[in-house]
Amino acid sequence: MIRPAAESSNAAPYAERRDTDGPGSTFDQMLAAAATRSIGWFNVGRRRTAELADRVVALEPELTHLSDARLTERVADCRSALIIGGLTEDAVVEAFALAREATRRERGFRHHRVQVIGGLTMLDGRLAEMETGEGKTLTALLPAAAAALAGIPTHVVTVNEYLAERDAAELGPIYRRLGLSVGLILPDHEPDDRKIAYRADVTYCTNKDLVFDYLRDRLAIGQQRSRARRLLREISGRGGGDSLLLRGLHFAIVDEADSVLIDEARTPLILSATEDSEGQLEMRQLALEIAGELVGNRDFKLVARTKQIELLPAGEERIAERTKGLPGIWIARRARHELVGQALSAIYLYKKDVNYIIGDDDKIQIIDEYTGRVMPDRSWENGLHQMVETKEGVPLTGQRRTIARITYQRFFGRYLRLAGMTGTITEAAGEMGATLGLQSVRIDTNSPLIRRDLGTRMARNADEKWQMVAAAARHQAIGLGRPVLIGTRSVGASEALSAVLDQLELDHVVLNARQDSQEAEIVANAGQPGRVTVATNMAGRGTDIKLTREAREAGGLHVILTEFHESARIDRQLFGRSARQGDPGSYEAIVAIDDDLFARFGGGARAIADQLLALGGARWEQIAARTMRRHAQNAAERYNRMIRMNTIRQDYELDRQLAFSGRTE
Repeated sequence: MIRPAAESSNAAPYAERRDTDGPGSTFDQMLAAAATRSIGWFNVGRRRTAELADRVVALEPELTHLSDARLTERVADCRSALIIGGLTEDAVVEAFALAREATRRERGFRHHRVQVIGGLTMLDGRLAEMETGEGKTLTALLPAAAAALAGIPTHVVTVNEYLAERDAAELGPIYRRLGLSVGLILPDHEPDDRKIAYRADVTYCTNKDLVFDYLRDRLAIGQQRSRARRLLREISGRGGGDSLLLRGLHFAIVDEADSVLIDEARTPLILSATEDSEGQLEMRQLALEIAGELVGNRDFKLVARTKQIELLPAGEERIAERTKGLPGIWIARRARHELVGQALSAIYLYKKDVNYIIGDDDKIQIIDEYTGRVMPDRSWENGLHQMVETKEGVPLTGQRRTIARITYQRFFGRYLRLAGMTGTITEAAGEMGATLGLQSVRIDTNSPLIRRDLGTRMARNADEKWQMVAAAARHQAIGLGRPVLIGTRSVGASEALSAVLDQLELDHVVLNARQDSQEAEIVANAGQPGRVTVATNMAGRGTDIKLTREAREAGGLHVILTEFHESARIDRQLFGRSARQGDPGSYEAIVAIDDDLFARFGGGARAIADQLLALGGARWEQIAARTMRRHAQNAAERYNRMIRMNTIRQDYELDRQLAFSGRTE
């Protein structure tokens, strides 16, 4: 039942799957996606998984009565069986049962049967789709512990350092009871600390930390990819294995797999070096000055859907006139067009408190659009970051030069065994199968889901929307005594809503990239009666809001979404903060027709929605909102899927073009 891992590439410096030849044609992708969905429809392997889960649960009475010393002996016997015989069904059943019992002794409760099924699904190299609040973090412990007991280095990958640190701390005692060591990777950890963490049996880390450490390893070993050559270097004392951070890519369990492997797959991970920025400030200041003189739709065109700037002939002529006689980069037609185009992007596409914030140290800090968090030490490439710095008048950093790059999908495809979990994979199941060969399996909930949908309302503009949101929050928090979570898409939006709530004297707290240090405290208090929390996507994936008894009796957490995302999966993640683990809860959406998603992808549907709103009444409002959401999100998903495929193809194509001088990573 437990499928063997993929074979390691003989040319690799350490264990990893052999790289493929690329993603294939669009037709190949469609066939692979259809095949994956068909396997899911026919429930392949689910009956056998359920039978094994029953065997795991059946061992409960036997293990409960063991002394701690006898349990330790039983773990040692199981570890020996796994190391010698591999992940056989009998050994895996024993390992899961022991992990359940260790959890009971450390935490006072065991894994539910559905969590055991989820764990078996992941150990088999599949994606487990579990409803939000069903305990995915605890579920991942089962396959991670079983693999680690078998001697397989295991990485549990989370979407942010808050979750990585929380999970490692909460589950550490359980692993240690099983005789396993736990490592943790955080952004500020030094290389020596990282080496120690990766040498643990189970390592918790973020997707970004993991990929960048992998790229650093590729640079450390240079062009010598052969294991034999690396060993010779170690023997001769010339650049040994001590320089490597990881032990290889053996087994990864990716939390919020759709976020990491789908949403963030549009942009490659780039490792860069800083170059001298001397003389760059004046050049970029002039570019911004020229860009500020250009007129939209006459000199340039803003393509909303792709978020790109297209220079028009009139604009090119204007740039040529303004730079006539200037030396250096201004002489080259293409170079000056790119520089002014970059300045236009900095002015019109990269917005303060949306795409970035200015930190206390006067540095531009990029905000991750999917998590709402600041990405420390990250910068835009090809001089864009310096252009934004020039626009904001902050000290200029050195321009970054790319020295290594890889996409998430390509990186995780190199693991010998890959698995994942998420609450929202249905819409992307086909793409997961086509790109990574991962089958998605839906896991039942342990308790009936009692989350109520209060519908969608649509306003004509942002100001009207914020008033509607404030009224809804007041009704739920003050009128009904329920905790309320209001989700916004940017720092600027969260602060705009906060200002409205202040005017109405409605007490609330704000959680965005500026308050990341207070996140744990804000989340811990968000489940109190009458508490109103305004948050960006920081309060989305992985956030567990614990309700007090009074809040539960009042109806549980109420979630208000204030702007639809490009993917319905991200909307569902926010809604999933309510009604977790059998608790009551509800959600609603209050959006505006001029929201960014509708402006970029609404097309002709915006005119239809506008006409429906003119009819008045809640019924037409609901129809207008559903029409706009369906049309815009479908268009956005198609566009983003195309971008992801193109990014992967470009990655492979770049490898082929640079084959004579080495790889791109």
